[in-house]
Amino acid sequence: MALTSLRQILDHAADNGYGMPAFNVTNLETLLAVMRAAAKTDSPVIVQASQSARKYADDVFLAHLFQGAAERFPSIPLCVHQDHGSSPAVCRSAMEHGFSSVMMDGSLEADGKTPSSYEYNVSVTAETVAFAHAAGVSVEGEIGVLGSLETGGGEQEDGHGVEGVLDRHQLLTDPQQAVDFVAATGVDALAVAIGTSHGAYKFSRKPTGDLLALDVIEAIHKCLPYTHLVMHGASTVPEDLQQLINENGGSIAPTYGVPLEEVVKSIKMGVRKINIDTDLRMALTGSAREYLSSNPNSFDVRGMLKPGIDRMEALCIERFECFGSAGQASRMRTIPLDDMARRYADGLAFHA
Repeated sequence: MALTSLRQILDHAADNGYGMPAFNVTNLETLLAVMRAAAKTDSPVIVQASQSARKYADDVFLAHLFQGAAERFPSIPLCVHQDHGSSPAVCRSAMEHGFSSVMMDGSLEADGKTPSSYEYNVSVTAETVAFAHAAGVSVEGEIGVLGSLETGGGEQEDGHGVEGVLDRHQLLTDPQQAVDFVAATGVDALAVAIGTSHGAYKFSRKPTGDLLALDVIEAIHKCLPYTHLVMHGASTVPEDLQQLINENGGSIAPTYGVPLEEVVKSIKMGVRKINIDTDLRMALTGSAREYLSSNPNSFDVRGMLKPGIDRMEALCIERFECFGSAGQASRMRTIPLDDMARRYADGLAFHA
């Protein structure tokens, strides 16, 4: 089965009132876990790779892994998404390696650390939309800077994330600016800043309205009902995984992620794509620590990784079911990227 564009999956999610977890993958094990969970739950799939993940796994190998996933699970609509592309060139290179969706994150300059101007963001995002849509590839943009309302900063993850301390205004997306940005760029999806951040250390306490601004999502969705909103930094950082790591030689300080009930609430407010990375990392590394601790004489790499695949698969199943995407794959009818390109060129609406 050919890869599916992000726009098609998120249109179906919007029309049917569910959300889509978007899982960051780095290697065969994370991809296997996601795809097995999708097959068991009959869910569409969004997998995404950061620039550093592409460098780690090698674009050519990664492209074959993604194509293999599409061939192994032909009944599952699969979108492969470039996460936090730092320039149009990065997004173009992702497309050249088979990605069916790209994120042009112009909220930061090309260094991935410095907040950019609004004008710069519009320029690089509109440029990316033009060449991506010509190939039927979807584009996600971002307005506002991802970071914690508690600390004013954002955690660097894979070399991406703002440096320094920002004020609350910079860390929350302005609804009117979001409207202007979508009109100026034509993006298919929009990542918004609401107080979430990358990594495990998101909040020092369970987040409430002062730390997680769901009211911003609600306001933006009212202004942009047909633009798909994206929540970045949405891992829950489960307490049991923190405990698993710490009981087997780790040292994770107590921390809180985004509670699942808050994510479900945001889906009802218009969020369609929910990015998850840290939870999978914790599940895989915690399982590896546990295996090695229990089997100190073992050097069986497969034995070390299999429990992590199982644990990640269970976590993915939970997200598919919780967000309402379970059971939706068999209900989707997708079209090739070439047909998507013609629809973009003809200015056709994609859903009601």
